[in-house]
Amino acid sequence: MGRHSSVRTRSRSRLLAPLAVCVLLVLGGGVWAAAALTGRSGCPASPVLVTASPDVAPAISQVAQGISPGCRKYEVQPRDTAQAAVEFSAPGGGARPQVWVPDSTTALQGTRQRGATDVPESGPSVAGSPVVLAVTEGVARNLGWPGRTLTWPDVLDAPGVVLGLPDPARDPVGTAALLGLRDTVGSVPDPSGAFAAALRKFSVDAPGATAYPAAESFVVRHNADSPAAPLVAVYSPAAPALDYPFARLSGATSEQNDAVDALQQAVLGSAGTAAVERAGLRAPGQALTGHEGDPHVVAAVQPDAPLPSAATLKAVLSQWAGVNLNARAEVLLDVSGSMQARVPGTRLSRMQVTVGAAEQAMHLFRPATQLRVWEFATQLDGAKDYREVLPMAPVSEHLTNGDLERLSAVRAIPNAGTGLYDTLLDVYGLARSGWQPGVLNVVIVMTDGHNEDMQSVGRDALLSGLARLADPAHPIPVIAIGIGTDADEAELSAITAVTGGAAYVTRDPTKIGEVFYAALAKIATS
Repeated sequence: MGRHSSVRTRSRSRLLAPLAVCVLLVLGGGVWAAAALTGRSGCPASPVLVTASPDVAPAISQVAQGISPGCRKYEVQPRDTAQAAVEFSAPGGGARPQVWVPDSTTALQGTRQRGATDVPESGPSVAGSPVVLAVTEGVARNLGWPGRTLTWPDVLDAPGVVLGLPDPARDPVGTAALLGLRDTVGSVPDPSGAFAAALRKFSVDAPGATAYPAAESFVVRHNADSPAAPLVAVYSPAAPALDYPFARLSGATSEQNDAVDALQQAVLGSAGTAAVERAGLRAPGQALTGHEGDPHVVAAVQPDAPLPSAATLKAVLSQWAGVNLNARAEVLLDVSGSMQARVPGTRLSRMQVTVGAAEQAMHLFRPATQLRVWEFATQLDGAKDYREVLPMAPVSEHLTNGDLERLSAVRAIPNAGTGLYDTLLDVYGLARSGWQPGVLNVVIVMTDGHNEDMQSVGRDALLSGLARLADPAHPIPVIAIGIGTDADEAELSAITAVTGGAAYVTRDPTKIGEVFYAALAKIATS
């Protein structure tokens, strides 16, 4: 595979580019036709909008084109499953489609759990694609292929193999890979420890990866596009296949429901089967058709691993998060006037030491970690006590976008008080609305004092508000780091305990970095 993450991206781009053009042509025609028919009596004012995973969207577009003309018009919008899930989960996330076809039912379940009640938990499968280890042909031959059928343990235990992994918190392929990986260590004396050790072999989007979990359909398309550098698909009976559920979202008009009925019937019928097979996918539960000439994939019907329960999914994703410290973090920096105080024995202020710890944290977290930074003090932004410094984005983007310079420019505000209560309650509510499975969701607050905003909610209201927002099934611990002699450890402990978090107070601000790292490690592995 060579530099697999690059190969994977380029191959997908080259392979999907003509398909995307096809989809856009269908979209353009669909939009135009719908607009032309709005004045016709009995025709719906809007077409049916279908949001679909990019690998199945062309097939759905082809099927939609073949449905009898008239008032039934469709827009098929290719959209990455993780991106669509975030949009559908967000409050006021914009116009909803009438149909969503993600690449996995687990995406439906996760999106619904995050508050999108119009998204069903399941839908009939329109296609399937086993999740495999895509292995470079050279590595596969060194392991005995094609003379013998390779297994996942063959690849995972081989010396010199560089293992990549799509982020399991966002990509159902990564999630399925964790389940397949867990099965490989199920019979050892300490399966939990062995699973953790196996997880450490993988890196998200590792450069130079020579084995990488992928959908079988990706391997098919890659090999067709790059026959000189083929990939070998290695199958697992325990990795759930992508199942592309046809999910009907609530809110459609009666006319749109009729059109959705027609589309569902067509997609699940013979026309749909032919279209998905042309796209390198399988009809649900069937053999791979049309690619029997590629010896790097196995066309036969594969074992059908069941989808994981919510508890199983949570367990494997939590262990992945603990091992890899992928996080979604809200970081709150106290910029009240007292943060100007000099740290004894140094030439630095409390503010400078705190900002330095936050900068170092950028390198503690993995690149895929989502991080947002806030500053807070009384009436910092009009009547609000807090203001965004860095938006929610992956650490990798923060490190390449010059965001460290913006962070280092944070200064304490002379004469400002500590606006702790309002800030913490509002940002915790924001973290709750953005909660994501499979990552360490956390709120981190660094302060040298206690609440000084007399116009804010009171202490009792803060604690009761946090208690209402806290959810043990979807935890968001608050880590409070008190800085210096004025930090109120008892108050910080009471606040964090409500959320399942913890307070750490360092009387020596130069130790804040050590305290910060220790706190994160404890939360991640608890």
